[in-house]
Amino acid sequence: MYSKGQVVYSKSGRDKRRPFIIVDFDEQYLYLVDGDLRKLEKPKKKKMMHVQIVNDVIEDIKQKLEDKAYLNDADFRKALKSYKL
Repeated sequence: MYSKGQVVYSKSGRDKRRPFIIVDFDEQYLYLVDGDLRKLEKPKKKKMMHVQIVNDVIEDIKQKLEDKAYLNDADFRKALKSYKL
């Protein structure tokens, strides 16, 4: 259902309607980064019911997350540029 590198939109909170990329998840929470408000060093912890799933996975970021390769916040901002409302 969820995977690293997947794009989601926030449905509630101050960050409502902002796109994020999933960098990690567990059975209850998603850890989200957008490279702007939420940096890679401190991802947003958000419950699954508070996000809208987009069926897009950014393969480049997914691969780097799985390989634990170097990523910076600019990579996330660039990947989400086309998802801004």
